[in-house]
Amino acid sequence: MDNHNRRDKILDIIQNSDVPVSATKLSKDMGVSRQIIVGDVALLRAEGNDILSTPRGYISAPKEKNVTRRIAVNHNAEETQAELYILVDEGCTVEDVIVEHPIYGQLIGGLRISSRFDVDEFIRKSKEENAVPLSALTEGIHLHTVSANTEEQINRALDKLKELGILL
Repeated sequence: MDNHNRRDKILDIIQNSDVPVSATKLSKDMGVSRQIIVGDVALLRAEGNDILSTPRGYISAPKEKNVTRRIAVNHNAEETQAELYILVDEGCTVEDVIVEHPIYGQLIGGLRISSRFDVDEFIRKSKEENAVPLSALTEGIHLHTVSANTEEQINRALDKLKELGILL
């Protein structure tokens, strides 16, 4: 299979999947290295394909939700699961995490977390990889872009985050 056909097949797999597809799975399916897949996805993005990277793999960008808001929070790593559960339980999708780095400026990590399953997978993978959250760079202060179908869903989530004492 040539490079062009492989990229077409990768795009087809990602666009037709309801769940994120890992670079490792794609590399096994295509018989190439994971790094080749990462490069292929970069080229597909450069061609204008809207492919998101999540902690669980690649997924096509979903249709936009009606309401998007950026929120500021402050908490330690142990409170991450509670924070994310609140947001997804109220129907929000946590699009990303953003921190302000003194040297690099704004750092953004894509998340696309929209269910308890996604939260649990994010926490599991963080522990498995012994990964430190970006918010560790800013003593727990960070932003999230959250989206939902209604303003009410976001407001309910914000009220609960405020009750928990982590909303800034």
